[in-house]
Amino acid sequence: MDSQSLRQRSGDNPGVTPAAVSATNEKSRNRREKRMEMAKRGLRSLVISVSLPLSLTLLNIYLFGSGRGYGAQPKPFWFPPLWLLHTACLAKSFVMGLSAWFVWADGGFHVKPTACALYSTYLALSLAWLPTVFWIGASWAGLLVSSAMVATLVGCSRDFGKVNPIAGNLVMPCLAWSAFLSIVNLKLVFL
Repeated sequence: MDSQSLRQRSGDNPGVTPAAVSATNEKSRNRREKRMEMAKRGLRSLVISVSLPLSLTLLNIYLFGSGRGYGAQPKPFWFPPLWLLHTACLAKSFVMGLSAWFVWADGGFHVKPTACALYSTYLALSLAWLPTVFWIGASWAGLLVSSAMVATLVGCSRDFGKVNPIAGNLVMPCLAWSAFLSIVNLKLVFL
């Protein structure tokens, strides 16, 4: 702020000295800098919480997503193609990472520690499903993994929703996709 407007402000209000105006401006600048730093930390944490499960899923698809067990079997017409399964798994990882970030940003993993355990379990099950079904071709084990994934997503939806309703609602499409995968797995067992 230049000295002209400083004099003008102090002239408008005779009880305010230029030093007081300068101190007020300093406090305002400090608050703005603190908010900017918090926003930067929030953005960094968002990038980490979304990119970590997304990159793990990409690595999982690269290593185990060839579909040896899935592509070799005859399938009904309503079975999704392999590219759609991979794309949906990536989308699900993104949405679940975003949902977990909403919970973390609201302090929910400290308030509801079971939410963190459920999310970690879901992530491990999600990463285990692809190699179990596609690489090993173990449909029964895949059915167990996908059923456990549905159960953990129900828990995530409930616990995330208590902390942040948006996070709880973001889990719903992931839950629907996992339930569909359980049905696909069940059909694979009886093919």
